[in-house]
Amino acid sequence: MVRIAYPTGRAKVCAGYFLIEKLRTTLRTLAIGDIHGCLTALDTLLEFVDPAVEDQIVTLGDYVDRGPDSQGVIERILALQKQHSVVCLRGNHEIMMQEGRHDEMAFHTWAMYGGEETLLSYGPPEEEFLPEHMARIPESHWLFLDETCRRYHETDTHIFVHANAWPSLSLADQSDSVLFWERFANNGPHCSGKTVICGHSSQKSGWPLNVGHSICIDTWIYGDGWLTCLDVASGQFWQANEKAERRTGLLA
Repeated sequence: MVRIAYPTGRAKVCAGYFLIEKLRTTLRTLAIGDIHGCLTALDTLLEFVDPAVEDQIVTLGDYVDRGPDSQGVIERILALQKQHSVVCLRGNHEIMMQEGRHDEMAFHTWAMYGGEETLLSYGPPEEEFLPEHMARIPESHWLFLDETCRRYHETDTHIFVHANAWPSLSLADQSDSVLFWERFANNGPHCSGKTVICGHSSQKSGWPLNVGHSICIDTWIYGDGWLTCLDVASGQFWQANEKAERRTGLLA
């Protein structure tokens, strides 16, 4: 599914590098896949992509859980919003975190799916993780989760969702179970004719999955994979991992 992928150190000696460099336009729409608390990868990726003021960034959700620094990731996103146009989607892990704030059973469920790592990033507990440790999370972060994050985003050419979109339904009619929880499947093109950009279904190969009408860019950063940023118009993508390694390529 990937035509070109050059490690950064070798890219400048490859003819394909110059082709990739020419793809940059004045205005880009840049989609970033599931970050999962991996701040080193996010910082490395942002430096690599070097977004311009004119670019729009769309983050697909799952900022928290599993990785080592969910607190730092949210802080970085908040700072990024002060410098760029950033559309932030909500992921299923944000939903679990929100539900765990006021429901003890939901708290313990969230803790099993990466919530412990998130709470550790806000300060280690004295003994065990308890619901009252949620008080360590600053109000600005709850406002981000509750008010800033969106269910979906739509442009003239693309649809952005965290998990999936049912092809025959408009975005306004999509259920939360589909938008936030349903695994990626090639169910056919969306009725709008727009290309769907999604995350959620981790691609263990480390490469984006492109089926033409839909592209999944969750490339398993919290595992042994990469964090991906996709220029949705050109098909160029950039990747970084928690070792601060970089690579770039083009979608097939």
